[in-house]
Amino acid sequence: MKTVAIMGASTDRSKFGNKAVRAFLQQGYTVYPVNPKESKIEGLTCYASIADVPVRPYKVSVYLPPPVVLKVLPAIAAKGCDELWLNPGTESNEVIAAAEQLGLNVVQACSIVAVGMSPGVL
Repeated sequence: MKTVAIMGASTDRSKFGNKAVRAFLQQGYTVYPVNPKESKIEGLTCYASIADVPVRPYKVSVYLPPPVVLKVLPAIAAKGCDELWLNPGTESNEVIAAAEQLGLNVVQACSIVAVGMSPGVL
């Protein structure tokens, strides 16, 4: 089953955290937006934290600044995932080292492009 949690999901359609939600939906994924400030994003229930997501997602795609990523990495590791996608602007040497130390499979790339979509057309 294709599942993805989008951390830093947004209601703002110009932000990558929203474009990712739409891109994964268009590619047939079950999408779990994560943002503590929102209740719905693109018509989907939004979860306050990764711990609240009702399944272990195959992918976690992150759209958060590095200091915030460092704070949520333990929760991501506790939930578990097969791939942790650190999109451009979310990664730092410290984030990568911490994620790897927690045993997470880190992918440093744009998850939108990886699922065959162009952020520019979303």
